[in-house]
Amino acid sequence: MNIVISNSTDQPIYMQIKNQIKEQILHGELGEKEALPSIRKLAKELQISVITTKKAYEELEKEGFIETYPSKGSFVAAQNQDLLNEKQLKAIEEQMVKMIEDSQAFNITLDELISMMTLLYEE
Repeated sequence: MNIVISNSTDQPIYMQIKNQIKEQILHGELGEKEALPSIRKLAKELQISVITTKKAYEELEKEGFIETYPSKGSFVAAQNQDLLNEKQLKAIEEQMVKMIEDSQAFNITLDELISMMTLLYEE
């Protein structure tokens, strides 16, 4: 599992951890039932507080991405395939909304945007 903490973002560290683990699960880089590093181990590797790591894991558990078992650790939760597909579509949709907002701010037309997307998609 690869997590990179950035000091140049306004996003809290626990959110950076949560979002990166979530992305790895959604992209299939972390598989169902795969063990995650312990809270202490991850905190030590990232050189951050155990409290910060614990908060990230708690958020992931609330969203149904991981399961934590006392004395055993945290594991990637089994995902309902339909729900997983829906989460993946939602993530792409959020990125597209940002892209559309940026395009409108730069006066890029819908046709130009579609042309760019088509070229990039076909590469």
